[in-house]
Amino acid sequence: MNTLLHICCAPCSIACVESLRQEGILPTGFWFNPNIHPVTEYRSRKQALEEYAQTAELPMIWEDMYGLRPFLAGLEGKFDKRCGFCYDLRLTEAARKAAEKGFASFTTTLLISPYQNHELLRQKGEEAAQQYGVSFLYRDFRPLFREGQNKARALGLYMQKYCGCIFSEEERYVKKK
Repeated sequence: MNTLLHICCAPCSIACVESLRQEGILPTGFWFNPNIHPVTEYRSRKQALEEYAQTAELPMIWEDMYGLRPFLAGLEGKFDKRCGFCYDLRLTEAARKAAEKGFASFTTTLLISPYQNHELLRQKGEEAAQQYGVSFLYRDFRPLFREGQNKARALGLYMQKYCGCIFSEEERYVKKK
C-alpha cells in the first residue's frame, strides 16, 4: 500500500517513516506547512527535511509555500482556534494531493507529537478524507516520539523549539517569564 505522509518536520518524520515501512506501507513525503513562521524557521525545517529525505530515500512532493499572510488571514482573528484551523488546512491539502496523485491513503507526522491534540487531528483527517474520497491512515505514533527525536539528533538534523506557528513561538517565550 502507498500512502502520502504529510510531514511537519524532519525530526517528527523519522520514526513515522520507519514505522510505516515496517508495516509494509510505502510512504511518500508531502511538505505543505504554510503555518510555519518566521521565514527563517520555515527554511530551516524544509532544509532539514530535504537532507533527511535524501538519506532515507524518501520520495517527496513539495508544496513550497511560505504563507504567513494567508495563514493569519485564514484565522480571522480566532487565535484560540488556531490548531483546528492549522490541522484542517494541512490535512485537507494532504487529502487533496493524495486523491490527485492516486494514493490509497494519507496520514501526518503530527500524530507523533505528544503536544498535539490527537482527537482533533483524527477528526480533521477523517473529514478531509471524506471530502476527497481517500482514506485517512490513523496511527498513534506518540510512543515513538523520543526515539525519533534521538535519531534526529544523531543525524545532526535541525531541531525546532516550537510547533511552528508564530503563536506557539510566542508562547515558548511567554512561559519562560
